[in-house]
Amino acid sequence: MVSESGLRLLIVDIRRDLQIKAEVVRLLQACQLEMDDAISLFVVAQSGQELAGCAGLDGNVVKCVAVDERWRGENVCAGLMSEIQNYAMSQGHLHLFLFTRPTNRSRFQQCGFWPIAQTDSVLLMENIPRGINRYCATLAQSLRSGEKIGSVVMNANPFTLGHRYLAEQAAACCDWLHIFVVEENASLFSFDDRLAMVQQGVSDLPNVSVHKGGAYIISRATFPSYFLKASGNVEQAWCALDLRIFRQYIAPALHVTHRFVGSEPFCPVTRQYNQAMQADLSAYDSGLPAINVVEMPRMTDAGGVAVSASEVRRLLTAHQFPAIARRVPPSTLQYLQTKHFALTA
Repeated sequence: MVSESGLRLLIVDIRRDLQIKAEVVRLLQACQLEMDDAISLFVVAQSGQELAGCAGLDGNVVKCVAVDERWRGENVCAGLMSEIQNYAMSQGHLHLFLFTRPTNRSRFQQCGFWPIAQTDSVLLMENIPRGINRYCATLAQSLRSGEKIGSVVMNANPFTLGHRYLAEQAAACCDWLHIFVVEENASLFSFDDRLAMVQQGVSDLPNVSVHKGGAYIISRATFPSYFLKASGNVEQAWCALDLRIFRQYIAPALHVTHRFVGSEPFCPVTRQYNQAMQADLSAYDSGLPAINVVEMPRMTDAGGVAVSASEVRRLLTAHQFPAIARRVPPSTLQYLQTKHFALTA
């Protein structure tokens, strides 16, 4: 395809075309960007044998958009974005997201993307106007009355007695509790399986709803870092953006007043996230109500060690089901003994 600026637009699998990959890497570096290793497919704009621009696609997320400075002002970005969206639609990805620097806001708005939320270093955009408002309207169908409405966000990879303990304790403190399960398939267990384990694990709690996290509860595993690596603020940027979306959109949709988290003795990144949550959600923000963050002690085993999903995964590798049974509810154990064991066997 030839763009309006006379450039040739090609769809390239950089795993197979190493020459194009090297050119893309050089262009990204010239634009102070890093290659995102999750991307295999790029749309590239060529002038003869020279690379004028590129745009990558990772699932439904557009990444690594760059234009050679000699071609800026020639609508190269618009051509790249149009072609990448057409290709994404052909692959069944109708709803696209874009993480970029806030300074690029107007450029990508002109390409059909709408801003969702912004921090000092990151802007999240989508190609559907008011898409997040539609998601929140769906959430609002689960709105419950009460003065104390709680929320928990969990990956549940897999759902353990620790997750159950947090849900049970939080529900006991609230009129209603909303549990969100992180939706991206970046874990050992698929989202559908994790969602089912959570639903089964809390089915006896009368004041609990379980929700799909959707695209707006951002997984750390899929948060792009290609334009943040140089500053070393990837984790901080992820925390700030995820919490901004939760406070600005998700919490108001369900009238959430409290967010519950378990203490984190193992993972420093999760511990940092909990600390950021304490600061961000409870701080004054004009027009947004404060959310009380409640950190609860983690459930421990007989030896006083916190129950963790990572330990369950380790035991699962060794097929240590008696030890697993002491760390997960019966519903999770049944799943692990049947479906997962059959798959791995």
